[in-house]
Amino acid sequence: MSEQYENLVRILGNDIHGELNMLIGLSQIKGIGYMFANSMLQVLKISPHQKIGNLTAEQISSIEKIIENPKGSDFPIWFLNRRQDAQTGEDMHLVTSDIAFNIRNDVEREKTLFSWRGYRHMYGLKVRGQRTRCTGRKGGAVGVAKGGKVLPKGGAGAPAGGGAAVADAPADGAAPAADAAPAADAKPAADAKPAAAEKKE
Repeated sequence: MSEQYENLVRILGNDIHGELNMLIGLSQIKGIGYMFANSMLQVLKISPHQKIGNLTAEQISSIEKIIENPKGSDFPIWFLNRRQDAQTGEDMHLVTSDIAFNIRNDVEREKTLFSWRGYRHMYGLKVRGQRTRCTGRKGGAVGVAKGGKVLPKGGAGAPAGGGAAVADAPADGAAPAADAAPAADAKPAADAKPAAAEKKE
């Protein structure tokens, strides 16, 4: 462990805080995981609990050399994140911006070939066999609506006058109203005098 301490350590264009441990600090580089970082520290014989700010310039350069060419340090092939590249056929390990660049090129190549994955990418659907009926759908309607159909207004089977005509009609079997208004031409029977009384007078 060196006596010098750096607050920021720059490795492959990434600024890493010096107070972090080696495993946590190296895993902040995109493309480097805990397993890869631990194996790299074992090859370089650096303690994983050491602060990354105590690294020397020689140790930083050796770390960058292993990350750029892990096969040169006898790393197993299954450690690499891009094996048998589609264009070159080589086994390589991608880090930082190379990962996004190669992923974008792979997607564009699938679209150009009109493969099944390319079609899924073009329509914005999931590619790895996930469900799309109940999850991963875009828009307001998700899933299948349950329940009966709602009858639209003015549609087939709807009353001609709308809902008001149905409300005013009496129900089936209901008795008519008892308080029916009498006819205007009808005269009351109490005012009529008997014919026999008029002759007697």
